[in-house]
Amino acid sequence: MHAVEPSASLELKVFVPARDFALSVEFYREVGFVAEPLGEGLVCFRHGERCAFLLQDFYEQGLAHNLMLHLTVADADAWWRRLDAADLAGRYGARLGVPEDRPWGMRDFTLHDPGGVLWRIGHDLPG
Repeated sequence: MHAVEPSASLELKVFVPARDFALSVEFYREVGFVAEPLGEGLVCFRHGERCAFLLQDFYEQGLAHNLMLHLTVADADAWWRRLDAADLAGRYGARLGVPEDRPWGMRDFTLHDPGGVLWRIGHDLPG
């Protein structure tokens, strides 16, 4: 068996479940992702060149409530201020935590999407 060259990998995307697909599409647009519809019940969301995921019109609570995604950004506090000002929690039933310095060397906050998927959005701490 021959191993595939590591440089052959081009992209990895996770499938994210949506309890209410239309609501989740709007939610992720407001978070700042760009939607690329791929067909009925599937949208690729991108942010910049290195971040993408696939939102699917499928929901399994056990999967959604045990899925965690991590987004590294330049300034977690700026992201948090923008998301807090947009009142995502009130308008989409999302949950937004507050930024904190973590023992693993990051400052981050949590964001649960309308279906319960957990995101950690943060930046590296100096040193």
